[in-house]
Amino acid sequence: MFIAKVIGTTVSTIKDEKLHGRKLLVLRQSDETGAVSGKPYVAIDTVDAGVGDLVLTASGSSARQTNITKDTPVDAVVMAVIDSLEVNGAVTFRKS
Repeated sequence: MFIAKVIGTTVSTIKDEKLHGRKLLVLRQSDETGAVSGKPYVAIDTVDAGVGDLVLTASGSSARQTNITKDTPVDAVVMAVIDSLEVNGAVTFRKS
C-alpha cells in the first residue's frame, strides 16, 4: 500500500467496458505529512475520494482484489481515505 494525494480527476468517454461508471482520479505519491512527490498516476476510486484527500492505494495485481476492480484492467486503486496519520507517537496528518 502507498499513501497518495488526490490532485485531480480524469474523464475518458472511450474505455474498456469494465471501466464504465468508474471514477478515475489523478494521484501523486505522498509522505506521511501529505507532501507529494513523484510522477502523477491514475487510479480507480472505490471509496468516493475527492481532490485534496490523502488516500491509501494498492497497485499491480493487488489493485484487482476489490469487489469493484476484480477482473478489471487496472493497475492502481484507491481503497481508503485517510482521516489521520500517526508516526512515532506524533500525529503527522489530520483531515480537516
